[in-house]
Amino acid sequence: MKISESVRAVLVADENPMHPDFTGIYLVGKKGRQSLTIDSGEALDRYQWFLRGYLAAVEQEEIAIATITHHHSDHSGNLKWAKEFLKADITIPANGRSLLKGRIPTKVDTLKDGDVIDLDGGVRVQVLATPGHSVDSLCFYIEEEGVLFSGDTLLGSSTTTVSDLAAYRRSLKRLLELPNLKVMCPGHGKIINDPRERLQMYIKHRDMREQQILKALEGGGAISSWDIMLQLYPDIDKRLRRAADSNVRSHLKQLADEGRVKLYEGKPRRPKSAARVQQDVEHVRQRDLAIKHGRKLEAERSRAEVRAQENPPTGEWKEPPRFELL
Repeated sequence: MKISESVRAVLVADENPMHPDFTGIYLVGKKGRQSLTIDSGEALDRYQWFLRGYLAAVEQEEIAIATITHHHSDHSGNLKWAKEFLKADITIPANGRSLLKGRIPTKVDTLKDGDVIDLDGGVRVQVLATPGHSVDSLCFYIEEEGVLFSGDTLLGSSTTTVSDLAAYRRSLKRLLELPNLKVMCPGHGKIINDPRERLQMYIKHRDMREQQILKALEGGGAISSWDIMLQLYPDIDKRLRRAADSNVRSHLKQLADEGRVKLYEGKPRRPKSAARVQQDVEHVRQRDLAIKHGRKLEAERSRAEVRAQENPPTGEWKEPPRFELL
């Protein structure tokens, strides 16, 4: 899908309730020139096949640089793959290296607020630090074309989760002040053609949630974020309850930091013993090895099926039928 003169979108259908409608992968650069991908999806075959097929069939070119909006695996899972199979240079948020352990190649470049990625053909991609959804969230902006890549700072079909609400509100206001903003390309969901209105909606939504939380606390007595969440989101898809609770907690933290609510520290469960922690780690390791082995067997079967089509069916015949013209 063409977004602007220098931007194309690959929207991969997604059934995860946390990623409504689509997961977006974006290709930036003039046709036939140096190109950049922003996010590349989760480490699943369908994202890799989709991207590789799109590059081969539609773009008929390779990418030079692959970058990400933040460290979450549904955006960064294919960085090693992009390096190995697409031969792309990899760039990551400067404060995201420790968060990407195991998902990045040995050599990467880093990006920070104020950096600019200059592509062939005069395409300038500005780097904006927009913490809030995650500590390392970046947005990318092509001011000349008015295209903003928002990652999960703003989504196209729903609101997003927030880890640091105060920082998030500052990020939204910063984006609202961008000059020439025309279209927003989110990490998930539909392309946003009314970006300023959507930013205003997000700001008002957070203000509304704050008032709802304060109202829920007016009944007196201390209650948990989970109980508040159940009041505020009575009809939410149950698979999204943890995400909603996380947003409520981000509001409560800001209110507590501002001295507007009182926090009673909870009592955490007793930590697991070192032996139990090691047992859990080993269980996860064995599970991941089994998944990796299963994928390897699946790939081997696929290759065997291809080879079978290339050679005669000698396993079926001692001597195959032969034919002669009458």
